[in-house]
Amino acid sequence: MRSRKSSKGEQGHLAWDPLGLMAGVDEAGRGPLAGPVVAAAVILDDSRRIRGLADSKVLTALQRERLYDQIMDKALCCSIAQASVQEIDSLNIYHATLLAMKRAVEGLRLKPAKVLVDGNALPRIDVLAEAIVGGDAKVKSISAASILAKVHRDRLLAQLHEEFPQYGFASHKGYSTREHLQALKVHGACPHHRRFFNPVAVSLMLAGNDAEGGDGLAAAA
Repeated sequence: MRSRKSSKGEQGHLAWDPLGLMAGVDEAGRGPLAGPVVAAAVILDDSRRIRGLADSKVLTALQRERLYDQIMDKALCCSIAQASVQEIDSLNIYHATLLAMKRAVEGLRLKPAKVLVDGNALPRIDVLAEAIVGGDAKVKSISAASILAKVHRDRLLAQLHEEFPQYGFASHKGYSTREHLQALKVHGACPHHRRFFNPVAVSLMLAGNDAEGGDGLAAAA
């Protein structure tokens, strides 16, 4: 497993930008207790402007949905990828996020000359890349990527809600809300929970202790 240090600054910043296509990359779902982490990469078409692009966190769900359709229709190319709960548990969320970003870039139909990544870390890719803190609010292609990643992940969690309605995934999208934490106490963890995130780990530990005590209560797995 690569160290955090070795994953930063692998590709340096140049004083000039190379000629060619520019891709924006962002992720959604680093903080939740359940579900995959999702990343998107977007190469916008300068001749087909999309109004209203912004950091997905400042947009309403309806605005994100509308922009999602426009981005998919007007961008030169887009790619959405993810790292699974199992990969998050085995790699940790930091490295799983970089893996999802790498997959998103490699999934682009067109190869960019440069990749702009939201945040302060870069995935290991064979393209010139620059990390931009707050890039989802500064760079349109990163804003577009943040919207695709967020909408795609929200849709995945809505599907998980159909399978496990007792957790309320459709409303909190896997984040550690009071509703979600209470559901963990009552129902234990399901296979889509990240086992090493603290509230989930505590739930699994308590379920194991109860099972050993003969109560028959154990987390779904």
